[in-house]
Amino acid sequence: MKVSVIGCGRWGSLITWYLDRMGHSLTLYGRESSEKMQKLIATRHNDLLTLNDSVALTTDIGAALSNDVIIISINSQSLRALCEEIKTFSPAGKSFVLCMKGIEISTGMRLTEVVHDVLGNSVKTAVWLGPGHVQEFFAGVPNCMVIDSAHADLKKQLVGAFSSDLIRFYYGSDLIGNEIGAALKNVIGIAAGMLDGLGLSSLKGALMSRSTHEVSLLIEALGGNGISAYGLCHLGDYEATVFSRYSHNRAFGEKFIKGQKFDSLAEGYYTCEAVVKLADKYNVDMPICRAVYSLLFQSANPKDVFNSLFSRAIKNEFGE
Repeated sequence: MKVSVIGCGRWGSLITWYLDRMGHSLTLYGRESSEKMQKLIATRHNDLLTLNDSVALTTDIGAALSNDVIIISINSQSLRALCEEIKTFSPAGKSFVLCMKGIEISTGMRLTEVVHDVLGNSVKTAVWLGPGHVQEFFAGVPNCMVIDSAHADLKKQLVGAFSSDLIRFYYGSDLIGNEIGAALKNVIGIAAGMLDGLGLSSLKGALMSRSTHEVSLLIEALGGNGISAYGLCHLGDYEATVFSRYSHNRAFGEKFIKGQKFDSLAEGYYTCEAVVKLADKYNVDMPICRAVYSLLFQSANPKDVFNSLFSRAIKNEFGE
């Protein structure tokens, strides 16, 4: 299969390495201004891996769009602008696989919705989601992931082409639930990091249980299957997000609560703003996500926020 990857960061480069390892024909695109791309072109190496000479490296997005399957791994809030750029190349008939997690803040759209909003229904979309860190995959540590799509033929094609002894793929059956669950696990990762920073790591078990429940409620309100929150897209990704030393969102939450600077991308920061808007729109009770929002965007006092969660009215664990 001829595949292009748009995005030369840690995940985009790992996907390129992985699919090239499986024998697919790969093109990796990064902007000419990107220092990461400049280094790859000069050395074929980044701080994790080395790409084989069989991988084509380009700063020409038109060249990247010449393949039929396009994998996108960029900042979620930049997706619309990228799609506007892609639109000028008449991409009808192309398949876009989103290896990124988030919700567009300005519209509340899921990322596949953003793609179709700009490019129309002449393109197909899929999502590649689930647990795993680039460092562990590169070291040969296997994991399970999920591919979902509203296009059954594309989903079957991708799972068949991308499965290996390193990644066991499952067929997703709830695009809404998988996209929302995957996006919100980053918010919970920030919450976990905040608990670490406050010396309350023993509460992570309760965080995992209660947050999965509230995420399931939002998924159902949006028309998805609440059980998806308990799958690979969300709960199944918690070890990699809530506990791992490689988790950017967990590290960001810990440093934020300690008043320390964090320079890497933490997608949960943007998703948190988007999810509170969705919770308001659909009248969903999401106390944990709101607590994280109040700390990130409203300068709330951590002790007050923690006390407010513990002083909520007593109720049955799973509702009435």
